[in-house]
Amino acid sequence: MLVLGIILLVIGFVTGISILWTIGVVLLVVGAVLWILGAAGHAVGGRKHYW
Repeated sequence: MLVLGIILLVIGFVTGISILWTIGVVLLVVGAVLWILGAAGHAVGGRKHYW
């Protein structure tokens, strides 16, 4: 999710399409939150680890 967010951010920035930029930011934030929760040992979505 983090990688997809970064890719969409870059594509949105280069092409000037603001919706890609917005979706990229949202995916990047959600991916970071899930990654931090998984790294902290919390179960994410019923799983012990989130990759």
